Amino acid sequence: MKKKLIRITTVPISLEKLLEGQLGFMKSYFQVIAVSSEKERLNTFGEEQNIPVFHLEMTRKITPIKDLISLLKLYKYLKKEKPFIVHTHTPKAGIVGMLAAKMANVPNRLHTVAGLPLLESIGIKRKVLNFVEKLTYSCATKVYPNSMGLKEIIIKNNFAKPLKLKVLANGSSNGIDTEFFNPQLFSVEKNEALKQELGIQKNDFVFIFVGRIVGDKGINELVAAFEELQNSALQTQKFKLLLVGPFEQDLDPLKKETIHSIKNNPSIISVGYQQDVRPYFAISDVLVFPSYREGFPNVVMQAGAMGLPSIVTNINGCNEIVVEGKNGWVIPVKNTEAILSAMRHCLINTTAFIKAKSNARIMIETRYEQQLVWEAILEEYKVLGMN
Repeated sequence: MKKKLIRITTVPISLEKLLEGQLGFMKSYFQVIAVSSEKERLNTFGEEQNIPVFHLEMTRKITPIKDLISLLKLYKYLKKEKPFIVHTHTPKAGIVGMLAAKMANVPNRLHTVAGLPLLESIGIKRKVLNFVEKLTYSCATKVYPNSMGLKEIIIKNNFAKPLKLKVLANGSSNGIDTEFFNPQLFSVEKNEALKQELGIQKNDFVFIFVGRIVGDKGINELVAAFEELQNSALQTQKFKLLLVGPFEQDLDPLKKETIHSIKNNPSIISVGYQQDVRPYFAISDVLVFPSYREGFPNVVMQAGAMGLPSIVTNINGCNEIVVEGKNGWVIPVKNTEAILSAMRHCLINTTAFIKAKSNARIMIETRYEQQLVWEAILEEYKVLGMN
């Protein structure tokens, strides 16, 4: 009989996107159960993947009373199910899942760290989040930072002992399906039709951002840099900024002037959340991803697999996927001038741009192919079974 594996994320979109395909792969080896919030969406995920689910209400905010209720509910569920492994992703699922699993005496309690939101916090909030992070790791039997840089940050902050930490494969929580993210799947006709629909001219150079349209993704700096580029550009240079992703004004609002620019600048095109981002990569030239913090960003791998070089900030994950000058450019965090300079470099230095573009896909295929990552996680699970 297969052993029971319970995977927990705070919201179902993480199961759908961040771990896309992974739970289905693990079904061949384990009895897999998915736990998350947003009941309707979770149930849909379970039906699509043919995986049993358990609804547990969780929020991404600090909500002590609600979190305690979730903890007790999950503890009872784990006592009943008696899983061999509980594997959590995302901060809230991490603390609730690891605490409940420890209380329920689950033998293997695994937590993947795919980013540390607390790095942008200060004061009392930072102290609270530091404590929660340490508590999560202390309840886990193994912690998997999804990049070498993240592992170093965890050790530096004394969140966990180095022996408890391990980066699987070359990093990443899920790798990238390079057959799915493949520019050859999109014809010239398809691309031209989408460009026309969005008001992008045939010869426009397209900078793209994919992700949540929020402050800590560097959107304020990106929009400011783009407008500066417009003001300083030669009249012969034609370019657009394509923003793909949802606005989240409640958690991390943008500056008023940024929102005004996005709404009123005809060269900035915002298309909102898209189920499939590939068509937008297919009509673009360069990913600009000036995030303040990441774990191991899927977006940068997706862009690379679609043949796009990337401009990324010098943060963990990003600076492992992108090698300066080879498949993109690495710039300082929170620096409008650096974004502007890198964007201008792409427009002016054609040789450097073509070199980075030609390396983009191959550097993803050889290091982050999805199957490599899945096999590394499976191997880790199997080793637990031998202990």
